Amino acid sequence: MIIDRSRDDEFMREALALAAEGARLGEVPVGAVVVQDGQIVGRGFNCPISSHDPSAHAEMVAIRDAALSRENYRLPGSTLYVTLEPCSMCAGLIVHSRVQRVVYGATEPKAGVAVSRGEFFSQGFLNHRVLIEGGVAAQDCSEMLSEFFKARRLKSRGGEAMEARSEE
Repeated sequence: MIIDRSRDDEFMREALALAAEGARLGEVPVGAVVVQDGQIVGRGFNCPISSHDPSAHAEMVAIRDAALSRENYRLPGSTLYVTLEPCSMCAGLIVHSRVQRVVYGATEPKAGVAVSRGEFFSQGFLNHRVLIEGGVAAQDCSEMLSEFFKARRLKSRGGEAMEARSEE
């Protein structure tokens, strides 16, 4: 099997742009795109808060979008580009939708299951094998998340300080 990695950075940049869109809405900035035959067929960013849907992770949204656009619940030969290492929920979806390859940016030490919290995709009980590659634009992906959470903490602290002053 020949894997074309020549456009990995380009597709990850698309996922980063989607992550930024989610961040503007107050969502944790994770973006994803699904690519088949060199074309983006699905896009998504984290939106569990705004959609009131705990399953609305970037991967889930992008895979749903791709399945609708392809009119097929299976996505053979596709590559999922996501800015953050997938969690267990998304990993299950990736296997069930038959994504061929996952390319992620930053690792997720707390909940990532590609490499950080076990290697889910290499489990013998799975009926589909997924190729996993991490670290594409990892610094940019990681920085976007770090800046988002830093701003959220500052806003939270600032809000507490303003509340304390108004009570005086």
